[in-house]
Amino acid sequence: MERVRTAVYLSVCLSLLTSPSQGQRSADSRLPPDQPGVGLATNQLAAALQGFLDEADSSVALSVEKKASVIPRCDVGERCAMKHGPRIGRLCDCLRGTACNTFFLRCY
Repeated sequence: MERVRTAVYLSVCLSLLTSPSQGQRSADSRLPPDQPGVGLATNQLAAALQGFLDEADSSVALSVEKKASVIPRCDVGERCAMKHGPRIGRLCDCLRGTACNTFFLRCY
């Protein structure tokens, strides 16, 4: 999450820095497109920022997939819990209108 926040701050700063400078330049002071200059640096920064955002998106997707609080659904008659000594561990959530029977450990 911290990487995404940093990427957003970086992109906002870059957009703020490039917007006023483009408005202040006159048509005579601009560099022709065939000469290397400011355009090349901006393209490199944009490519670096895009790579950083792609990496941040992939790490965010992995953290969402690893979320342990999401319990899958199970059908009627399927095993919904498991007994561990005196405790009962849940394997899945029963569908609406059914409940997990604590004796048989199945959805009924």
